[in-house]
Amino acid sequence: MFKRFFTIFLLLAGVTAFGTLGYYIIEGWNAFDSFYMTVITVSTVGFGEVHELSTAGRLFTSFLLITSIGSFAYAISTFTNYLIGGEYTLSLKEYKLNKKLYKMKDHIIICGFGRVGRQVAEDLLFCEKDFVIIEKDEIIISEYSKNPKYIFIKGDSTKDNVFERAEITKARAVISCLPEDADNVYVVLTAREKCSNIEIIVRATSSEAVSKLKMAGANQVILPAAIGGSHMASLITNPTVSEFMNMVKTEGTTGVNIESISFNELPAEFQNKTIGELEVKRQTGVTIIGFKTPSGEYIINPDWSLKVLPQSQLFVLGSTEQIENFNKLFEIHQ
Repeated sequence: MFKRFFTIFLLLAGVTAFGTLGYYIIEGWNAFDSFYMTVITVSTVGFGEVHELSTAGRLFTSFLLITSIGSFAYAISTFTNYLIGGEYTLSLKEYKLNKKLYKMKDHIIICGFGRVGRQVAEDLLFCEKDFVIIEKDEIIISEYSKNPKYIFIKGDSTKDNVFERAEITKARAVISCLPEDADNVYVVLTAREKCSNIEIIVRATSSEAVSKLKMAGANQVILPAAIGGSHMASLITNPTVSEFMNMVKTEGTTGVNIESISFNELPAEFQNKTIGELEVKRQTGVTIIGFKTPSGEYIINPDWSLKVLPQSQLFVLGSTEQIENFNKLFEIHQ
């Protein structure tokens, strides 16, 4: 739209300059009178002549009127279309969207808004995490964009320019939920090329695609069908355990929750201390059930003598109230 307005501006400026110069040379008028005569001629407002025109001046006026009326009519129709035809509203929405995207930082980019993508968005909303959705289906966008918390970018996730609009260099992670494995491979390759250190989590529909997606650069590959099948089987083989595990969530307002906390999230006075010295059980009621060492090794039920060092991570289990107390004690903002 900006290019169109710029073209119109150049066209009208050219016609005005041509008319002003013509009256200045042919009639010998000053610059202001020549400019004014050009404006009232081009706009066809019907005002009288500034000065009496010579024969050559009248011929020039006729030529100017014939050649410029189309340009002026085009400019008027374009502005009218912009204001009344809906383009103004679309431009305003686009401006607001770009403004939101520019301000975003540490957000998550969701590629595809099918059933899996919608579930991801709902969970991220509940956790109060910022995210942006890339979707190419206009019907889906129209249906779900009524929710002001959903920020949509219309486009193909496999294209470079879409990730640039989503501010991928400032994003925390990319979650690809496209239904086709080949498309997810393209998303991983594109995202990894745009931002080499970003976390990429991708959905796979077949076990054969897992290795390809990891080779392409995915950090985590999820097989929803395999997870669902295993869970259904566990409901038969270990129903009591499965029921308990259903209570254990990484988010929620009821039941039991799991939270993770990295070394950098801890206040300075709690860093480089042992797990025992943190005294989280006594102070908040939560239980530390896991520990990730700086080398990336996971330890279940870690010993209290383990030190919380840089690049390590704690995993705690507790009720919603206990988790809230834990976050308050260590000043963690979720």
